[in-house]
Amino acid sequence: MSIVVSVLKENRGHEKRVALDPEVTKKLVKNDFEVLIEAGAGKLALFADADYEKAGGKIVDRQTALTQGNIVVVVNEPGDDTLAALKSGQIIIGLLSALLVPDKIQRLADAKVTAISCELLPRTVSRSQAMDVLSSQASIAGYKATLLASNLYAKYFPMMITAAGTVKPAKVLVLGTGVAGLQAIGTAKRLGTVVSGYDVRAASKGEVESLGATFLTSTVANGAGTGGYARELTTEEHQAQQAELAGFIAQNDIIITTAQVPGRKPPLLVPQTSVDQAQAGTIFIDLAASDLGGNVASSQPFATVTTAQGALIVGASNLASELSNSASQLFAKNVQSIINAFMVDGAIQIDPTDEVFKGLLATIDGEIINARLRKIMNLPDLAEPKVAEGVH
Repeated sequence: MSIVVSVLKENRGHEKRVALDPEVTKKLVKNDFEVLIEAGAGKLALFADADYEKAGGKIVDRQTALTQGNIVVVVNEPGDDTLAALKSGQIIIGLLSALLVPDKIQRLADAKVTAISCELLPRTVSRSQAMDVLSSQASIAGYKATLLASNLYAKYFPMMITAAGTVKPAKVLVLGTGVAGLQAIGTAKRLGTVVSGYDVRAASKGEVESLGATFLTSTVANGAGTGGYARELTTEEHQAQQAELAGFIAQNDIIITTAQVPGRKPPLLVPQTSVDQAQAGTIFIDLAASDLGGNVASSQPFATVTTAQGALIVGASNLASELSNSASQLFAKNVQSIINAFMVDGAIQIDPTDEVFKGLLATIDGEIINARLRKIMNLPDLAEPKVAEGVH
């Protein structure tokens, strides 16, 4: 019996991506999977239903995809009705926001649905890199953030020497130099700007400087945390950080902020005082803007705010979706890598003791298994789980 992979159409606003593209569909079919695609799922990513059919997939309605899929793949948490339709033994893969909606994950556990929530991936394990959805999408967001800033900025980005005179290059400051930040820095540098990068993780210095940018030293002694993220700062450290950043911000024309950790409120890097002091034409691009808040005071998700002084604050909440075709291709390859990792001799065999899946899994066999998720749900630590076998 073939294992069925179902691809659902995204139903969240501002979302243009799809979880599988025709190329990965073709590879899955070649490996004896049956792939069902909800009609129109890839339209906003420029993948027609005919493209999937040519790749060997089958176009079906949403109900068929939900009921027949052994593995259901999505980009985002699909909503209560869809989650309620999933049955015991099914696997759902996507950015399920497990740390933000633990009640929904508990319902999946109660229904004995295996939930693979991609943002839980332990990113420091080397073999997990091919599965890293957050990194692939953050890279796209960082690239797009710089292009968006250049489009909104009322001056040249590079130095321009003309018969009429010389125009100075724009100054770009990137706050947070993880995957998104480094891509923003690299793109801004290629566009001819003067670029600086700031991070509380000292290890970022070499990466920033390798891109030709200036690394701004932080007074926070060691801001590195676990899982490849910066740790949460103390109140005193946060105040010191804001004070030093205020001076850096005032010296730059473009400020791109990228600091976010799944399941937590983003740190406020640009306080209201810095926003109020920003000169006309200053552009803030806040990649962390969300319903939980953002890195920039006054930022709003999916909205652009103009200050009284004429600065722009762009709540760039889902920039990866703006490059929906490329983003979907990378997302699909991440999903394929996850599926490949739990396939053994043509059967689904998820090992919850594996160092990658121990972090990646939210639920399995009716149990909340992820340690971070259990902690925020005030659940006791679990004993070492056993290997669970699935569909053959």
